[in-house]
Amino acid sequence: MKPAALNPSIVTVVAALRKALHDLKLTSPTPCLDAEVLVMHVCGLDRRHLITRDQMALTGDQQLKLERLLERRKQGEPVAYLIGMREFWSMELYVSPATLIPRPETELLVEKALEQIPLAAECTIADLGTGSGAIALALAKERPRCRVIATDISPMALKVANTNGKISGLTHIEFRVGDWFAPLAGETLDIIVSNPPYVRADDVHLQQGDVRFEPAIALVSGKDGLEAIRRLAENAWKFLRPNGWLMFEHGLDQAGAIEELLHHHGYRDIVFHQDLAGHTRVATCHR
Repeated sequence: MKPAALNPSIVTVVAALRKALHDLKLTSPTPCLDAEVLVMHVCGLDRRHLITRDQMALTGDQQLKLERLLERRKQGEPVAYLIGMREFWSMELYVSPATLIPRPETELLVEKALEQIPLAAECTIADLGTGSGAIALALAKERPRCRVIATDISPMALKVANTNGKISGLTHIEFRVGDWFAPLAGETLDIIVSNPPYVRADDVHLQQGDVRFEPAIALVSGKDGLEAIRRLAENAWKFLRPNGWLMFEHGLDQAGAIEELLHHHGYRDIVFHQDLAGHTRVATCHR
């Protein structure tokens, strides 16, 4: 059924914001932010112009587009998918339902990797399961002398990452399709980073919020959530130089099992890092 357009009389930006907030307040956890982002997207405004041009009238097409986006948001579809963009590491990245939505917590992994890479270093870095390319692009942006290889099993996800790479103008990234380490045959690496799947198959959170719309292949990792991390631990050392680093994001309650797993495979200097909320989020270790 075709959604009803806003009132055909003149609808200003401020009126559209008011209506969007009203429509979303019962279904969205962040109705005010969502309303602002969707109106800015539809009207082609930045946040400053959202205020200074609040009396600008929406066209009929803009009203209809906003109504459609509001209906989708009311059904729970993530705003990042609705507008096709998400900010990560001060970069605007394209995202699609083929990729996870980059999250601020994952910037901790980027920070920990950068701490081990001198600014003038010429390291070789691999980002496994790159998705939108967020981690690989952030590292390439901050360490322009490094060679970065970004892999993903999903050709559609890698297409998104490749697009983000071209738009960013970062030419020292190679995008390779394949399952985990398969695209890295013959490579010797200084650092392996990854935001792997780490959610248990029966986790109730899979039926809540944005993750309902995100690709399960990038979220779910077996009954205990550790299948992908096992593969990382079992194989990363084969590709790392002596003293090379393995770094990855993991679930909030997985540190104990991961520490045992890493010790079993001979890694040393195992450290777990907390995000700003105090949650253990990232593991780092040496070959």
